[in-house]
Amino acid sequence: MTGRVVVIGVGNPFRRDDGVGPAVVEALRGRVPDGTVLAVSDGEPGRMLDLWHGADTVVVVEAVRTRPSRPGRLHTLSAAEAAAHPRGSASTHALGPGECLALAEALDRLPRAFVMHAVEVSDLGLGTGLSEPVRASLPALVDRAAASVREASAPHP
Repeated sequence: MTGRVVVIGVGNPFRRDDGVGPAVVEALRGRVPDGTVLAVSDGEPGRMLDLWHGADTVVVVEAVRTRPSRPGRLHTLSAAEAAAHPRGSASTHALGPGECLALAEALDRLPRAFVMHAVEVSDLGLGTGLSEPVRASLPALVDRAAASVREASAPHP
């Protein structure tokens, strides 16, 4: 194993709350160990797999929709929990983490460890800037992602 840690902020900063993933990646600069790969993606599974190729740990930060919705509520999901969500049920993108993880498994490209940190969103309209509930949750979301990176980067006996 390489010990390589990749953080992927999924989203589009020009679709309001969908920009939360890229915002977390930007906030992590200078807060995570050197060598941590920080990347932004539109969530397309092939591109996601390219970003995490060779990584031991993948941390994905994503905007999600839920019913009933509570904008700003945070979620942390394991690979199994993220894979259990059917297409379009939670992700703000046409293909969600379940499809990406299924493809990775089929291609024998699953990372050793995977965690997804997500926030429930309210506004996916055109424009920039996060809604107030999502903006208020941003520091805690960044802290969760940073903690996942620190944990993955810590020496293991």
